[in-house]
Amino acid sequence: MAERTVVAKMRCLPLPDTIDDVTAAAVFNPGLSAFGALKWRAQFAPGETVLILGATGVTGKLAIQTAKLLGAGRIVAAGRNEQVLSTLPDLGADATIRLDRTRPELSEIFAREAGAKAFDVVIDYLWGTPTEALLGAITRKDFAAAATRTRLVQVGESAASHISLPAAALRSTRLEILGAGSGSAPASREAWSEAIQWMLGNVARGTLKIETEQVPLAEVESAWGREWHGRRAVIIP
Repeated sequence: MAERTVVAKMRCLPLPDTIDDVTAAAVFNPGLSAFGALKWRAQFAPGETVLILGATGVTGKLAIQTAKLLGAGRIVAAGRNEQVLSTLPDLGADATIRLDRTRPELSEIFAREAGAKAFDVVIDYLWGTPTEALLGAITRKDFAAAATRTRLVQVGESAASHISLPAAALRSTRLEILGAGSGSAPASREAWSEAIQWMLGNVARGTLKIETEQVPLAEVESAWGREWHGRRAVIIP
């Protein structure tokens, strides 16, 4: 957290004049995470239905907007913060789900929102009980072939670090579980450059937005454990 650091020249790039330093500092990590989970790992295609578990966090909110910009047919956003959840339709969510329910209740809601077509892509920032409820919702008890290939992309573990995975959830569906993180990111510099230009272009146009709050470096200790409710804290000199 020094005021200055050494950075390799290959990692430096010009920013559009319309993007201020605070927004640029805030958007890179969560913005590329949202893009990578959808585009690189899920191989998302226009028209597909997306469920975002943990949509009230910073990266979840960016994932809603990214999915919308990439042409999602329907976006379902699930989160625990009711106040933030109420704002997500403005970002592109077609439906929202409150997660402060029992697992059977959540499974019923997930099944209803998935409908006959089911979810094509699930971006999961939570793991734990919400994911187990989702698996219960999509596990089939009939012998018909599943029509939808569901790609569940595991990104974070805000709810828990482990889940119980029933074997039937894999046998009775076309479920694919993938991870998105540093170990699964593309090695190609061109892929990163394309993602960065896409992200910065949309931020500059105002079609990709992030809420920020500036925190002086001298106050970082008191700010470290604070709850930011969907905003990104940016440490400034």
